Amino acid sequence: MPQSEYDNAADLHIYAAHAHTAAAAAHHRGDHEAAEELSSRAQDYSMAASEKTFEIAKKIHAPMRA
Repeated sequence: MPQSEYDNAADLHIYAAHAHTAAAAAHHRGDHEAAEELSSRAQDYSMAASEKTFEIAKKIHAPMRA
């Protein structure tokens, strides 16, 4: 069954949170190269989550503007 756009947005937020947590752990271990890569991945997930959430919000609120 296809995933709803809400589930997809939620998953992207979760992926971002996990990547941020992993980046923090890598930084704490002193593995700055891995931390940098994970931070970059977290940023990508965060941006995708933000865009998806904004798209959903526009669809929800579009009828109210008319």
